[in-house]
Amino acid sequence: MLQIATLVALVSPGRTYMLTAQLEQTKTKARRKGPEAMTEAQLLAMPEADYMNDAQLGFFRLKLRAMLADIGEHAKNNIHSATQVEVTADPSDRATAEEEKSQALRSARRDADKRTRLEAALESITSGDYGWCAETGEAIGIERLLAQPTATLSIEAQSRRELQAKYRN
Repeated sequence: MLQIATLVALVSPGRTYMLTAQLEQTKTKARRKGPEAMTEAQLLAMPEADYMNDAQLGFFRLKLRAMLADIGEHAKNNIHSATQVEVTADPSDRATAEEEKSQALRSARRDADKRTRLEAALESITSGDYGWCAETGEAIGIERLLAQPTATLSIEAQSRRELQAKYRN
């Protein structure tokens, strides 16, 4: 039921305006490149003793903000697609339009979930928990964070969780 409420909130006109305003703020923040800007190669070249120092946290903060801006653009397009009303006499055209609308709503739901994970990752940077496994407290690893910036578990912890889920089912 919560997902439906979120979806309705994404499609309502007032929410669209708020989402657009948030998107513009996020884009502006993501475009700012200060002393935090570094390349992936520089990040990977840093010694393990420097794990999650200010420069690395700044790199991931910028990366997450850029991803958030991209999600906002995509969500805006999905909302536009989902709210368009096509009136057609042909039943097959109506079915196609309904399927496209359904796909846009599913995509909007996925975007909302991804946005939540991105915001949680940004919050964990602020709280100092970013880059550390939520289950074991070990380092997640730069390589894994580059591949999946919203990761909250180390590879080992994620593998354990997946095996447990496999045997439960």
